[in-house]
Amino acid sequence: MSVRDLGFFLRGRLNRAMSRVLTGATPAHTETPAPLNDVLGGPRTPLALTRLLTARDNAAREAAVATWLLARGVRFTRHRFVTFEGRGDNYVVDVGGGDRTLVLVAHHDAVPGSPGANDNAASVAILLTLLERLSAAPPASLRVRLLFPACEELGYLGARAYVRESALNGIAGVLSLELCGIGDTLAIWDAATETPFLTTVRGALETIGRRADDTYHVVGRIPVFGSDHRAFAAAGLPAYGLTMVPAAEADALRAFVFSPLKSAFHAVKRRPVPFDTYHTTRDALATLDPNALDAVVQALEAVVHEVATSR
Repeated sequence: MSVRDLGFFLRGRLNRAMSRVLTGATPAHTETPAPLNDVLGGPRTPLALTRLLTARDNAAREAAVATWLLARGVRFTRHRFVTFEGRGDNYVVDVGGGDRTLVLVAHHDAVPGSPGANDNAASVAILLTLLERLSAAPPASLRVRLLFPACEELGYLGARAYVRESALNGIAGVLSLELCGIGDTLAIWDAATETPFLTTVRGALETIGRRADDTYHVVGRIPVFGSDHRAFAAAGLPAYGLTMVPAAEADALRAFVFSPLKSAFHAVKRRPVPFDTYHTTRDALATLDPNALDAVVQALEAVVHEVATSR
């Protein structure tokens, strides 16, 4: 194991320990997953597609993604990995062509005991919706790679395995979707320095009417919590997290992510408001906002167009 992988491994264990503190004695969810055939034959809106994963255990979530892709006739690559940390299947779908690649990531696993609706069924549903739209009119000058990794909750294990074993040449940038089913304000995070890709993403958001420091924010490195993009960033690529945040809770969430130990201390008496909609029994379909899901799809379509037309 490399020193870098050891750091990711320890970070994953720290995140899980903090999750246990922050959720306290909250019981495991009792939500029943939707029958898979009902989801496959039902509406294909982002909100409806969150039912594909919500309330399933991680093995069933992994299998459900493959089932959806096969049922839709989508060609995909199964990237299987096995390490002492865990095992899983990453799924890779390419749309479009060209010598540059935009990687969009949404992990399919969830925190044990959570229905995993906002983290991260919502993000998977967003990418599946985007996949159908892009497939109808694939970009000619850009390859859009949709990556659905396993084991994000284990220190980004699936993404690390993918980065370690895959060719990364030609990647223009990476966005990892996390917690995209609630809120009205986009946050691009782990963006400590400006890069051409970050400038392109900013431009894309502004073309659809979002305003910097108002309806979208660019945030620096978050101390503890992270997502799959960090595996790509460690390989030297411009890679950021993308999250939808309720503006009314933005200050509390900022305090939470930038002072996690202090938040964990206070959580002994009371959990922070933002956290209890992400990883507990409240993280269910009823908490998701269809407008948030649609807004992220719109933002990603704008990013795809902007990257495809820029050099």
